[in-house]
Amino acid sequence: MPGSTLFTDAMALTAAGDGVYDGHLNEHWTIGPKVHGGAMLALCANAARTEAGGGAQPIAVSGNFLWAPDPGPMRVVTTVRKRGRRISVVDVELNQGDRTAVSASVTLGDPEHHVPPLLSFNPVVPLMTPEPPPGLEPIGPGHPMEHIVHLAHGCDIRPALHTLGPRTDGGPPVFEYWVRPKGVAPDVLFALLCGDVSAPVTFAVERTGWAPTVQLTAFMRALPADGWLRVMCTSVQIGQDWFDEDHIVVDCEGRIIVQTRQLAMVPAPGS
Repeated sequence: MPGSTLFTDAMALTAAGDGVYDGHLNEHWTIGPKVHGGAMLALCANAARTEAGGGAQPIAVSGNFLWAPDPGPMRVVTTVRKRGRRISVVDVELNQGDRTAVSASVTLGDPEHHVPPLLSFNPVVPLMTPEPPPGLEPIGPGHPMEHIVHLAHGCDIRPALHTLGPRTDGGPPVFEYWVRPKGVAPDVLFALLCGDVSAPVTFAVERTGWAPTVQLTAFMRALPADGWLRVMCTSVQIGQDWFDEDHIVVDCEGRIIVQTRQLAMVPAPGS
């Protein structure tokens, strides 16, 4: 829905028949002038979930980003590859005009029930409190990210700015964010978006320009509780041309909700 800042409105789709859905790439869910990649991936997951039916959730989403569209009308085309008792698979293309912006494969099933895992190494809980630390400011008027991260129109995003630069101890980047949507509870689709919410880890090597994502894969491990989502963003290697970036999204109850890994392009020096 154009103009609305609600995340649920940004995810709205209208069935056009034969697995096709129409929607709008919302101007508030952008980074700079371009639509946020996590928002587009969430739209693909929403279309796949709707087409598959039966209450299944997107437990794995793998997207290739072919082009960076502007806000405006878009169309999502789905193709069901498998409709099974426990697992369904739907291919999705998100198009604007005659160009495909995202080509995705969505696996649907039942995420983990609210029971303890057999084994879990959760690096977020020991490091990040369930709620933002006192004094951690949201992105908004006067914030250094105000004019870039327009997602803040529709969600409360609180980056720990001291984690976003080079580390004095020479260790790997560990960026910390607290995020929740405004006006609605966090859901599966919002949690997927949070798997791409961080500034590029290239900030850790002082490359702060545009870092386009080429491929992103997300795993939905559980349904989020109502409250803040904690997001940790890390990297294994930042090359001269390419870098990897991992997000772990944990809810207020300390459960891992989403894990993502993406391959993106390193910004040019001085950009």
